[in-house]
Amino acid sequence: MTKDTQKETSKKSKAKKPSLSREVILQQALQLADSGGIEALSMRKLADALGVKAMSLYNHFANKDEILDGLVEAVIAEIEVPNLATEEWKAAMLVRANSAHSVLLAHPWATQAIVSRMNIGPNILAYIDATLGCLIKAGFSIEMADHIWNAMDNHIYGFTLQELNFPLQEDEYAEAAAGFIDMIPAEKYPHMNALSTYIMEGKYNGIHDFEFGLKILLKGLEEFLVQ
Repeated sequence: MTKDTQKETSKKSKAKKPSLSREVILQQALQLADSGGIEALSMRKLADALGVKAMSLYNHFANKDEILDGLVEAVIAEIEVPNLATEEWKAAMLVRANSAHSVLLAHPWATQAIVSRMNIGPNILAYIDATLGCLIKAGFSIEMADHIWNAMDNHIYGFTLQELNFPLQEDEYAEAAAGFIDMIPAEKYPHMNALSTYIMEGKYNGIHDFEFGLKILLKGLEEFLVQ
């Protein structure tokens, strides 16, 4: 290969490499976190994936924590915010909750990052503000609106974490129930035995329903509407 050819190849290689920016860095960081979790994300690994030196990342982010803040913001931006202009408040809250649940399942690391960090970026602030606004417009006091969105998020985050970490797949419930039935004799644990038997016999699948708990929660909140 001649020197001219080498120079031309080098130019093409550089031309193909996207210019480094906060958006490019966060996009690559999101891919790493989604595939391997937060533990798979480091400044060195991120730089390697981008084909740059680790020090170049510090021109855009002070540290890994700042990147995590940016990732949380990116995930929150995917969640559909409630809108009372098109739906009544309970329907709007269901849309919000189902959207959040789906987004968090798509980014398995995100729930823990959200609940364990002080997140005050513009996306999460807008998300919370829209939720509060929807509830206040529906007739709840500002204090009750705060209680409601926190109660809903407790359900969303708790259910999501359990679903992500539960050791069984949905199609394994019946087999698991059969394996445990001898450990829960009817004379000692009659109700657990009966439930397991139902699952073993296919009369009930044992799968928890995300919306079931939400609808109970929302129905119970109606009494707190300001008259």
